[in-house]
Amino acid sequence: MNTSSDPLSRPAHPVSFVRRGSRLQGRRRDAWDELSEGLVVDVPRASAADTSVDPSWEYDAAASFGREAPLVVEVGSGLGEAVAHAAAEHPERNFLAMEVYRPGLAQTLLRIDQRGLTNVRVAQVNAAEALATMIRPASVAELWVFFPDPWHKTRHHKRRLVKDTFIELAGRVLEPGGILRLATDWSDYAVQMRGAADASPLFENLHAGERVGAESPLTQVWASGVEHVVGGNPLREGRERAGTASAGEGEDLVGGWAPRFEGRVLTSFENKAHTAGRMIFDLTYRRV
Repeated sequence: MNTSSDPLSRPAHPVSFVRRGSRLQGRRRDAWDELSEGLVVDVPRASAADTSVDPSWEYDAAASFGREAPLVVEVGSGLGEAVAHAAAEHPERNFLAMEVYRPGLAQTLLRIDQRGLTNVRVAQVNAAEALATMIRPASVAELWVFFPDPWHKTRHHKRRLVKDTFIELAGRVLEPGGILRLATDWSDYAVQMRGAADASPLFENLHAGERVGAESPLTQVWASGVEHVVGGNPLREGRERAGTASAGEGEDLVGGWAPRFEGRVLTSFENKAHTAGRMIFDLTYRRV
């Protein structure tokens, strides 16, 4: 366990994810067995946890890919839909997919194989640890965090990934002029993301002052009341209302929302948000 006094070199606690089943079956098990070599980053562990990172180890992207190229890192890559699509569209870039759930990474391996991609690597890691020590400073061209777990209940907000400590880590790994892209479908998390990044001297909002008032997706979602339902469905008796903390009122006079990132393929997850009537909040920042 890393005991350094440097806040950027130790894991952020509490972690932003919960343990789920990591058992692989069928095609995913076969993919892991047959495709891991050369595609799955062999991360030295700091503990028995399969997502931990030895703080003394650094990832050599050039050696991993066998070339020098701009590096894009996606945190929480899920089933690999976004990273595989982007890698196919941009063969001149290298892509690193970071995810805590092995089944998701196995599915990503399947997508890599199906598309014949050579510019994607995957790593099973806790992002906070990886960004603190594993990824070299100023080595990332773009860092993506799309639809992280919103942890709706107020008492669980401390588990959210994107907060001031994460913004520091993002600033550590992004090169000068590097881009941080964030997206969520929950308004109060969007406000938290915007507040943390806007407050950091390490970043500038590329759309500061844009989409305010009636043009703001925040104003629109507050007016719609859609977040007063759970997943777009009526609240069942006895359930805690997931959207209570998200629901606001009035007008958003700050703005700063980016247009939808065209490089993000429309995933099944984002489609579900649209089906439920929720708004998508995009934010784009540049490392200064």
